[in-house]
Amino acid sequence: MVTDLGVARAFYGEVLDWRFRSSSLDEQSLVATADGGPVAGIGSRRPGLAPDSVWTPYFAVRDADATAARIRERGGTVAVGPMAFGDGRVGLAADRDGATFGFWEGYALAWSPGEGGAPARLDLQTRDVFDAAVFYGEVLGWATEEEIDVVHRIDHVLVKLRGRVVLSLRGGGVRTSSLPDLRPRWLVTFAVDDVERAVAAAMKAGGGRPQLSSAAWASEGFSRTLQDPDGGLFALAHREP
Repeated sequence: MVTDLGVARAFYGEVLDWRFRSSSLDEQSLVATADGGPVAGIGSRRPGLAPDSVWTPYFAVRDADATAARIRERGGTVAVGPMAFGDGRVGLAADRDGATFGFWEGYALAWSPGEGGAPARLDLQTRDVFDAAVFYGEVLGWATEEEIDVVHRIDHVLVKLRGRVVLSLRGGGVRTSSLPDLRPRWLVTFAVDDVERAVAAAMKAGGGRPQLSSAAWASEGFSRTLQDPDGGLFALAHREP
């Protein structure tokens, strides 16, 4: 969600080489595409809401009502829905630490992390890593999915899909912090062929480098965390061969 759809379209087009088409939702929404396939949605933030932009991950679920019930039962908050949305049903929620995420019941493209323009991975910064792993594992049914493997490390948790890391849960989140990088939240990482070229394009297009705490987003590999012109955080990483 962004405050200026035109600015966001120009920015992400330059940085990630995305193209855009109209969305069936409304005239204030766009579908971003890469190599002809949809990879993300960008919409105008409604008047009266917070001015900064934010990337929100949506998890595919088989039953939106059952997912909403599990979120509430485990101390999370369902802020919107589940409600009809396009050809499916959607909900917006927050976990026990306040990190926002969405869930979607309906047709969804198979996600091949890092391929094409698909996000390379998602990272959650949270207060209690292992508490968050239990919450999301129960809400999203990780234990019942044969292709998903949850790996517990000393200070973080990795979630693998068919052997490849797609999610990481890490500590350092502070609910009362006024700094965006310290608040519990999800960070989306997009894969690019040349991180430094993409960073330079982001700077030229009006983006910036956030002042991150040393504990924030300490993921493996070469990556860069950036802000779009609205202040929304996202990350770039080298595309794996």
